[in-house]
Amino acid sequence: QNRRSQSVLKMGARLSVLAAVSLTLVGSGKAFLQSPLMKATQMRKLSQQATSSRRATPALRMALSMPLMAPLPSIEGQLPDCPVTKWSNDNIDIAAEQAKYQKEGIAESLLTITATAEDNAKGLDFFIENKERIMQHMTQNGAVVFKNFDMSKDPEGFRRVWETLEFAPCLDPIHSSGLRSFLSAKDGIYEEVNKKSLAKHYIGLHNESTFKKTATYGAFVCFSPATVSGGEFFIADGAKIFRDLKQEVVEDLYGRGIRISVSNLDLGFLGVLGPMKEKGMDFFKGLVATAVAPKFDMDLDMIYGADGNPDRLQAIEHKQSPINRHPVSGSPVWFCNVHNHARYLRDRRPCSVPEVGMTDVYYGNLEKLPSDTLDHINDVSNKHIQNLAMEPGDVLLIDNYRMLHGRQTFEGDRLHAVSWFRKGDEEVLNVAAPNPLNALINQFIK
Repeated sequence: QNRRSQSVLKMGARLSVLAAVSLTLVGSGKAFLQSPLMKATQMRKLSQQATSSRRATPALRMALSMPLMAPLPSIEGQLPDCPVTKWSNDNIDIAAEQAKYQKEGIAESLLTITATAEDNAKGLDFFIENKERIMQHMTQNGAVVFKNFDMSKDPEGFRRVWETLEFAPCLDPIHSSGLRSFLSAKDGIYEEVNKKSLAKHYIGLHNESTFKKTATYGAFVCFSPATVSGGEFFIADGAKIFRDLKQEVVEDLYGRGIRISVSNLDLGFLGVLGPMKEKGMDFFKGLVATAVAPKFDMDLDMIYGADGNPDRLQAIEHKQSPINRHPVSGSPVWFCNVHNHARYLRDRRPCSVPEVGMTDVYYGNLEKLPSDTLDHINDVSNKHIQNLAMEPGDVLLIDNYRMLHGRQTFEGDRLHAVSWFRKGDEEVLNVAAPNPLNALINQFIK
């Protein structure tokens, strides 16, 4: 019996590595974010497509007399860490703040700027001339989308656009996990959710944040839309969601707080240990807590049975508020990833994430959220979703504290990317080295 138990424990230790790695595949708001699509062959193809597009654009033919731009210096390994989350959620009067929004109204969140031939002929000068208007709208209203621009059809051009607007790039909130893959490391550009294995997975509304870290701004770019159908990127205004949610629902969640589970590890096989099962469960809990979770730089507790399954170990973030005051305006916004993370909602949508990557949302005391609350949040969130059919070179800028984002399912190949930004005046934090095991495993996830 002892030899059998020792054998099972050894087997469990090996499996624990796989389980721990699986935990890291979830992060704070997305699962399995990396795509193999953008490798050397695809980079060459993208460059050829961009060149062909520019040759076909009269505006760029007009600009051929302009001096060629020197290659940009690499910023690989130089990006500062994602800044800490700015929480300001004490003593919010839900009824008064909702009434204020309803009385004063909320301006249109999204400004659309469509390039003319003359705009494209100006190149980066267009962004210099319009910088004040662009930045003012994004900081006051939430989002700006550039359409029909040729400058941003390749990674270096995309970087030139946001550098011209003087954005300060930073790392992804869970970069230290090693599972946020760069599309172009030298330009500070991450891959978006392009994997074919997740093409049929609906990504709900979320802010790019954890309890500890939040990017201030984001810039999303389309290099190639889905070749068959779908894949639309979408956004929603957190101010409008907060305004339109039932007062009693917001007060209930605000008063009790929420906790987000980011992974499930099912360890029922430990039952073969008999009386040693409890020690085996403690071993796995300790292993994940000490060897894997710290790589995310997230506040996580390892808890068994929160969802009613006593053999399921969940990694659960600390209690947080579903609403937050915007760090600039001071107005409250819906700052919560429940639309994406709630298991109840995921089970009723297209979802291709395996069990280990399934997430859930609880009250602060780990009680389950009632289905009518989740249905209401889903309805209000969906009402405010704006689908954006992005074409090559289209760029979307968002205020990440106000605007939530997500992605529709798709068919075919799709190539979108993103860069994250700090406000620029925060203290620069040290960056933990990525987990090499996670990075290695990521290369084999298709």
